[in-house]
Amino acid sequence: MRLRRLIRLPEVTGAMAQGVTQTYADIKSGLLPPPVKRGRSSMWPEDEIALVNAARIAGKSDDEIRRLVAFLVAARAADFTEQA
Repeated sequence: MRLRRLIRLPEVTGAMAQGVTQTYADIKSGLLPPPVKRGRSSMWPEDEIALVNAARIAGKSDDEIRRLVAFLVAARAADFTEQA
């Protein structure tokens, strides 16, 4: 089993160097993975945020980042079914 660290919104906005509004706009447009909800809390797997940041640093296009985000979200479900 792979242990993944979950981070909260202030860490996400800090890592992405953007504000809350832009962070949620990026989620809506598919440029950032949606949060994992835990009760009323929203958290993100730290490794997913790091991968999106790496793609941005590498100069990937928005379409390439959207494909990465779709892959990451699909992998969440795959990771769960493999564990069950």
